[in-house]
Amino acid sequence: MILETLNNLIHQTAFFNISWGNFVMIGVAFVFLYLAIHHGFEPLLLVPIAFGMLLVNIYPDIMAEPFVDAAGIEHAGGLLHYFFILDEWAILPSLIFMGVGAMTDFAPLIANPISFLMGAAAQLGIYVAYFLAILLGFNGKAAAAISIIGGADGPTSIFLCGKLGQTSLMGPIAVAAYSYMSLVPIIQPPIMKLFTTEEERKIKMGQLRPVSKLERILFPIVITVIVCLLLPTTAPLVGMLMLGNLFRESGVVKQLTETASNALMYIVVILLGTSVGASTSAEAFLKLDTLKIVALGLVAFAFGTFGGVMLGKLLCKVTKGKINPLIGSAGVSAVPMAARVSQKVGAEADPTNFLLMHAMGPNVAGVIGTAVAAGTFMAVYGVV
Repeated sequence: MILETLNNLIHQTAFFNISWGNFVMIGVAFVFLYLAIHHGFEPLLLVPIAFGMLLVNIYPDIMAEPFVDAAGIEHAGGLLHYFFILDEWAILPSLIFMGVGAMTDFAPLIANPISFLMGAAAQLGIYVAYFLAILLGFNGKAAAAISIIGGADGPTSIFLCGKLGQTSLMGPIAVAAYSYMSLVPIIQPPIMKLFTTEEERKIKMGQLRPVSKLERILFPIVITVIVCLLLPTTAPLVGMLMLGNLFRESGVVKQLTETASNALMYIVVILLGTSVGASTSAEAFLKLDTLKIVALGLVAFAFGTFGGVMLGKLLCKVTKGKINPLIGSAGVSAVPMAARVSQKVGAEADPTNFLLMHAMGPNVAGVIGTAVAAGTFMAVYGVV
């Protein structure tokens, strides 16, 4: 009996229940943890994602769906399965957008509406990746879900995956999106320097005009009405983004602003990060399609940066040197990291150059632009 008990205990360990693929994914989780903790690459995102990846590849049942056995007894699903349902239902991505809105100052975009154009141009990568994905054999909906990685916007990628019924690809897409978001300071600068001259990088932009309180309050309301009338399917993302910003700018709901931008935001990040990580079991992740998705994500991100910079160069010419093309790269919606990269590259050319607030305009416009791109794909495929 003792030997049988010991044998049962040994065979209950994970060593007898996981494959070589699980060990590979555990190694990937360790790499993500190293990048997040040692190098500080988006730790708020990568730590929960990596830990969810670690958990599911040691104990796959943590993502198990509920079931009824032969005896008719109902069994609950795994803990992270219920977190993942909140991703599929677009609840967590929408709440993330509300937190982003509550944390973000839209004044640079209001003061310089031309930023909308650079935010739109930076969506070039999304459409390039969409057509490339179709050429690589993905169906239209899968290609659309993959292409949103080019917006450097993890919540929108997850949102669109769920809406288009591509949950089988959600793990690779979300991991690729968040990975590229964390690698913005590495990926963007070489592209920005390649397509701009040193003289362009040294351009100093004039101080932005003051934005009145009335403008700040009306902006989220007007944007919500216009965008949601044109693309009603964007309401969960754009609506929550603008609601969070209205909390911030109205000045009468400080408790809601603090909750949305702090406690609630971080709770949602924990739930979303661990559930996304837990969707990357070896069986779901170690496929040829995953490599294609990662490659397409990089192409999309590079073209998004390129599109923003090139429109910035055009506007620089049109305005006779009043716009620094570097701020166009911030049109990808990694807020506020992409804007900080614009500042960093500009400061390398001239330490007295301050582009951060100017870059926040295209950065915020990129968030809206990526949501609009997602809504456009949903409209094309008849998703409501």
